[in-house]
Amino acid sequence: MIARRAVLGGALALTASPAWPRATSKPPRLRPGDTVGVVSPASTMSSEDGLDRAEWWIRGMGLVPKFGPNAGGRWGYLAGTDEQRAADLNAAYADPEVKAVFAVRGGWGGARILPLLDWATIRANPKLLIGFSDVTALHLAFAARAGFPTIHGGNATSSWRKASWESLWHLAFAADAPTLGGAAIEAETGRPARTITGGKATGRLLGGNLTILSTLMGTGWLPDLEGAVLFLEDVNEAEYRVDRMFQQLKLAGVLGGLAGTIFGQCTGCATSAPDYSGFTLDQLIDHYFAPLGIPAVTGFDTGHIANQLSLPSGARVELDGDARTVRVLERVVGS
Repeated sequence: MIARRAVLGGALALTASPAWPRATSKPPRLRPGDTVGVVSPASTMSSEDGLDRAEWWIRGMGLVPKFGPNAGGRWGYLAGTDEQRAADLNAAYADPEVKAVFAVRGGWGGARILPLLDWATIRANPKLLIGFSDVTALHLAFAARAGFPTIHGGNATSSWRKASWESLWHLAFAADAPTLGGAAIEAETGRPARTITGGKATGRLLGGNLTILSTLMGTGWLPDLEGAVLFLEDVNEAEYRVDRMFQQLKLAGVLGGLAGTIFGQCTGCATSAPDYSGFTLDQLIDHYFAPLGIPAVTGFDTGHIANQLSLPSGARVELDGDARTVRVLERVVGS
């Protein structure tokens, strides 16, 4: 694992990581009428109608929600104790009726349950995990220890608008290998992306929320990022904090081993003070990613935004830096 290092001759050197067993099959393809688990692995709901909202969206997809006992729980700012939240996720993966698992929301707390998950059962019962934000901790841990793709997309309580739903449908229902992003979706959402470095790169699509990924450095829960196409997003982080996290990835040797990079949206990350004279977010992104000389895009349609694309975390993709697209190279579900 990249986070594990040794000092040799005054320089940092990567050491080998444990080889975790991998799932022997892909998650099942979703079909109308399927039952899906709905769990809260992190924060408690921020509104009283959260579960009603989750049920409304999931039934609108033609699916039947099966809520974990603690989906609406509260323990401080978490949706139940670590043991309760982990038990809900473990039960969803052990339940033969459940075909996929949606997170109610993100917030914070997913990393707290990683040591409590039944990884043998999860590997033996591959199912799509769908969510984003703090769910990044689970996506990355699944990539490291379960070995099957997951979906970085809306949570159960997110607003599932056209681009979010259609990209999920292609990946999870139609069992397609679509091309995501590009000029058409940029025009539709009104969020133009920008090429930092052109060209094409292939690799496993890994990443998610920058803050959550950076907190997993050195923990043993990150997948091997060597040769990956790394995608990142964040929310409400000042420029200097983004700089600090980018620098952490650089010092850890992550950036130098990537095949390509995608920065999505960083909502609420621009300092609005009129006397601000520091680096802009775009300047920081260019500062860290342009010198890598690998295909790189910023402004991609993922993050804490309405109508974000659903992305196949852990699947092999081709990043086209010029077209600003991600072409999925393998189906993420079975037939």
